Amino acid sequence: MTDASRIGAIFIDADACPVKREIYRVAERHRIAVHVVANALIAIPDHPDIHRVIVGSELDAADDWIAERARTGDIVVTADIPLASRCVKAGAKVIGPTGRAFTPDSIGMALATRNLMEDLRSAGTVTGGPRPFSDRDRSAFLSALHEAIMQLKRG
Repeated sequence: MTDASRIGAIFIDADACPVKREIYRVAERHRIAVHVVANALIAIPDHPDIHRVIVGSELDAADDWIAERARTGDIVVTADIPLASRCVKAGAKVIGPTGRAFTPDSIGMALATRNLMEDLRSAGTVTGGPRPFSDRDRSAFLSALHEAIMQLKRG
Protein backbone atom coordinates (compact mmCIF):
# COMPACT_ATOMS: atom_id res chain seq x y z
CA MET A 1 0.00 0.00 0.00
CA THR A 2 1.20 3.51 -0.68
CA ASP A 3 2.01 6.17 1.84
CA ALA A 4 0.59 8.87 -0.44
CA SER A 5 -2.75 8.50 -2.19
CA ARG A 6 -1.33 10.09 -5.36
CA ILE A 7 1.05 7.18 -5.95
CA GLY A 8 -0.47 4.09 -7.50
CA ALA A 9 2.13 1.47 -8.34
CA ILE A 10 5.40 0.88 -10.12
CA PHE A 11 5.23 -1.29 -13.24
CA ILE A 12 8.49 -2.85 -14.43
CA ASP A 13 8.96 -4.05 -18.01
CA ALA A 14 11.18 -6.67 -16.44
CA ASP A 15 12.61 -9.02 -19.05
CA ALA A 16 15.77 -6.94 -19.59
CA CYS A 17 15.54 -4.40 -16.78
CA PRO A 18 18.91 -3.92 -15.03
CA VAL A 19 17.54 -1.91 -12.09
CA LYS A 20 14.97 -4.26 -10.54
CA ARG A 21 16.80 -4.54 -7.20
CA GLU A 22 16.99 -0.76 -6.91
CA ILE A 23 13.28 -0.45 -7.60
CA TYR A 24 12.45 -3.04 -4.94
CA ARG A 25 14.46 -1.15 -2.31
CA VAL A 26 12.98 2.25 -3.16
CA ALA A 27 9.43 0.89 -3.38
CA GLU A 28 9.74 -0.80 0.00
CA ARG A 29 11.04 2.41 1.58
CA HIS A 30 8.09 4.38 0.15
CA ARG A 31 5.57 1.54 0.57
CA ILE A 32 4.64 1.42 -3.12
CA ALA A 33 3.31 -1.72 -4.80
CA VAL A 34 5.46 -3.13 -7.63
CA HIS A 35 4.31 -5.24 -10.59
CA VAL A 36 7.19 -7.13 -12.20
CA VAL A 37 5.92 -8.02 -15.69
CA ALA A 38 7.77 -10.55 -17.84
CA ASN A 39 7.33 -13.31 -20.42
CA ALA A 40 9.14 -15.84 -18.22
CA LEU A 41 9.63 -16.62 -14.56
CA ILE A 42 11.75 -13.96 -12.84
CA ALA A 43 12.86 -14.21 -9.23
CA ILE A 44 11.40 -11.51 -7.00
CA PRO A 45 11.77 -10.79 -3.29
CA ASP A 46 9.28 -12.36 -0.93
CA HIS A 47 7.34 -9.20 -0.09
CA PRO A 48 3.57 -8.64 -0.05
CA ASP A 49 3.82 -5.48 -2.18
CA ILE A 50 5.95 -7.03 -4.95
CA HIS A 51 3.90 -8.94 -7.48
CA ARG A 52 5.18 -11.18 -10.28
CA VAL A 53 3.12 -11.08 -13.47
CA ILE A 54 3.95 -13.64 -16.14
CA VAL A 55 2.30 -12.91 -19.46
CA GLY A 56 2.12 -15.04 -22.57
CA SER A 57 4.95 -15.35 -25.07
CA GLU A 58 3.11 -13.31 -27.71
CA LEU A 59 4.97 -10.31 -29.09
CA ASP A 60 4.30 -7.27 -26.87
CA ALA A 61 2.30 -9.24 -24.28
CA ALA A 62 4.17 -7.60 -21.38
CA ASP A 63 3.84 -4.18 -23.00
CA ASP A 64 0.11 -4.65 -23.51
CA TRP A 65 -0.41 -5.79 -19.90
CA ILE A 66 1.39 -2.73 -18.55
CA ALA A 67 -0.19 -0.25 -20.97
CA GLU A 68 -3.69 -1.50 -20.14
CA ARG A 69 -3.13 -0.78 -16.43
CA ALA A 70 -0.78 2.23 -16.18
CA ARG A 71 -2.56 5.43 -15.20
CA THR A 72 -1.93 8.82 -13.64
CA GLY A 73 -0.14 8.25 -10.34
CA ASP A 74 1.74 5.19 -11.57
CA ILE A 75 5.41 4.89 -12.51
CA VAL A 76 6.49 2.71 -15.43
CA VAL A 77 10.09 1.58 -15.88
CA THR A 78 10.89 0.57 -19.45
CA ALA A 79 13.44 1.05 -22.22
CA ASP A 80 10.74 0.28 -24.81
CA ILE A 81 9.86 3.58 -26.53
CA PRO A 82 6.44 2.52 -27.94
CA LEU A 83 5.43 1.25 -24.49
CA ALA A 84 6.72 4.47 -22.93
CA SER A 85 4.57 6.44 -25.38
CA ARG A 86 1.44 4.48 -24.52
CA CYS A 87 2.02 4.95 -20.79
CA VAL A 88 2.83 8.67 -21.08
CA LYS A 89 -0.45 9.12 -22.99
CA ALA A 90 -2.24 7.33 -20.13
CA GLY A 91 -0.77 9.83 -17.66
CA ALA A 92 1.88 7.66 -16.00
CA LYS A 93 5.38 8.81 -15.13
CA VAL A 94 7.77 6.82 -17.33
CA ILE A 95 11.48 6.32 -16.71
CA GLY A 96 14.06 4.37 -18.69
CA PRO A 97 16.59 2.21 -16.79
CA THR A 98 19.28 4.81 -17.54
CA GLY A 99 17.27 7.54 -15.82
CA ARG A 100 15.79 9.05 -18.96
CA ALA A 101 12.35 10.45 -18.18
CA PHE A 102 9.80 10.15 -20.96
CA THR A 103 7.33 13.04 -20.86
CA PRO A 104 4.59 14.39 -23.10
CA ASP A 105 7.18 16.91 -24.37
CA SER A 106 9.92 14.36 -25.10
CA ILE A 107 8.13 11.22 -26.23
CA GLY A 108 7.48 12.40 -29.80
CA MET A 109 11.18 12.94 -30.48
CA ALA A 110 12.05 9.64 -28.78
CA LEU A 111 9.59 7.80 -31.07
CA ALA A 112 10.87 9.59 -34.16
CA THR A 113 14.48 8.74 -33.33
CA ARG A 114 13.58 5.11 -32.62
CA ASN A 115 11.70 4.82 -35.90
CA LEU A 116 14.56 6.43 -37.85
CA MET A 117 17.09 4.02 -36.32
CA GLU A 118 14.80 1.07 -37.09
CA ASP A 119 14.49 2.23 -40.71
CA LEU A 120 18.28 2.60 -41.00
CA ARG A 121 18.85 -0.89 -39.59
CA SER A 122 16.26 -2.44 -41.92
CA ALA A 123 18.03 -0.74 -44.85
CA GLY A 124 21.28 -2.42 -43.83
CA THR A 125 22.99 0.45 -42.07
CA VAL A 126 25.11 -0.68 -39.13
CA THR A 127 24.07 1.57 -36.25
CA GLY A 128 25.72 -0.22 -33.35
CA GLY A 129 23.92 -1.17 -30.20
CA PRO A 130 23.30 0.61 -26.96
CA ARG A 131 26.31 1.38 -24.82
CA PRO A 132 26.90 -0.89 -21.82
CA PHE A 133 24.87 -0.13 -18.70
CA SER A 134 27.04 1.74 -16.18
CA ASP A 135 27.12 2.81 -12.55
CA ARG A 136 26.39 6.34 -13.79
CA ASP A 137 23.21 5.02 -15.47
CA ARG A 138 22.19 3.29 -12.23
CA SER A 139 22.72 6.51 -10.27
CA ALA A 140 20.80 8.57 -12.85
CA PHE A 141 17.95 6.06 -12.67
CA LEU A 142 17.76 6.27 -8.88
CA SER A 143 17.68 10.07 -9.07
CA ALA A 144 14.92 10.00 -11.69
CA LEU A 145 12.89 7.48 -9.68
CA HIS A 146 13.24 9.58 -6.53
CA GLU A 147 12.16 12.70 -8.44
CA ALA A 148 9.11 10.92 -9.92
CA ILE A 149 8.03 9.72 -6.48
CA MET A 150 8.48 13.18 -4.96
CA GLN A 151 6.48 14.79 -7.81
CA LEU A 152 3.63 12.34 -7.25
CA LYS A 153 3.67 12.91 -3.50
CA ARG A 154 3.53 16.69 -4.00
CA GLY A 155 0.69 16.31 -6.46
